[in-house]
Amino acid sequence: MGGHSNRRESALFTVEFHAMASPCQVLLAAASEAEARALAEPAIAEVRRIETKYSRYRADSVVSAINGAAGRHAVPLDQETVALLQYADQLFELSGGLFDITTGVLRKAWNFGVPRVPAPDELAPLLALTGWRRVQRAAHSVRLPLAGMELDFGGFGKEYAADRAAAALLAQGVRSGYVNLGGDMRVLGPQPDGSPWRIGIQDPRRKDRTMASIDVASGALATSGDYERYFELDGRRYCHILDPATGYPVSVWRSVSVLAPLTVAAGACATIAMLKGAQAQAFLDASGNAWLAQDAAGVLHSKGV
Repeated sequence: MGGHSNRRESALFTVEFHAMASPCQVLLAAASEAEARALAEPAIAEVRRIETKYSRYRADSVVSAINGAAGRHAVPLDQETVALLQYADQLFELSGGLFDITTGVLRKAWNFGVPRVPAPDELAPLLALTGWRRVQRAAHSVRLPLAGMELDFGGFGKEYAADRAAAALLAQGVRSGYVNLGGDMRVLGPQPDGSPWRIGIQDPRRKDRTMASIDVASGALATSGDYERYFELDGRRYCHILDPATGYPVSVWRSVSVLAPLTVAAGACATIAMLKGAQAQAFLDASGNAWLAQDAAGVLHSKGV
C-alpha cells in the first residue's frame, strides 16, 4: 500500500475484538475486508500475547509468578518484563510516588460492585504491603520481600499493548488508521485523504454522550476517569483510582484525557494527573502534552486541544 495509484481503491475497515476486559478495534485502510483482517491479525495477536503474559487473573502469567513468590524467592525475568519494571520505576519517580504498581493489593478492600467504604483499619494491613521502593530488582530478576505483596501492571498494560499493536501494523506498512483498546487510542496516521480523525471524549457522567471531540492525525489519546469502575454512596462517588498514601479514591477530577506520542505516555500522564488532584494542571502543563480534563464540578479545563 502507500502509493497514490491505489489510495483511491482502499476503503476503511474496522476489525473488532475483545481483550483486557474491554471492547477493542483496529481501524485501517485496506483494499478489501479480507486484507484488513489479515493486516489486523498480528496486531490483535500482540494484544492477546501481552494480556496472557501479564494478566493478574491468569495463574500462568509472569505477574502471577512474581506475586506467588512474594516473601520467598526472586523470579527470573526476560528483557521485556525488565523494561516494563524500569518504566514503572520512572513513573513512580515522575509522579512523586503516586503511580505505584504495588498498590493493586488495595483492591482487596474495595469491591466496586458493592457500595461499601472500607474502614481505615481494613486498609492499614494492605497499605503495609505497598511501596515500590521495597521491591528488590536485580538485572534479570525481581523479588517482593513481603508475603502478600503484589505487582499489578493494570496501570499501563493496555496502553503498552496499544503501542505494540500499532508497531505490528506500522511494520506491515499500514499508515492510515488507529488501534482502540477500550478507549486508549494509538493513531497510526491520518485518514486516507490526509484529514485527522475526530475522536470523541466520553462524558464521565453520561455514558451515551461525548463531552468534546479532539482531532488527531497521529500519536495517542488516553483517558483516565472516575467512571470506569465506581460506586456511589450517600451522594459521593468512589472510583477505582486509589491514592497510595491513604488507600481511598481520588475525587478532584472526573476525567483527564492526554494527547502524547505514545499510548503508554498518554495513559500514565492522565492517571498521574488524576492522582495529583489539585496539582494536576501544573503537572499536565509541565508534561508538554495537550490535555483536556473535567473537574468535580463538571467544568472543562484544557490546553493545546
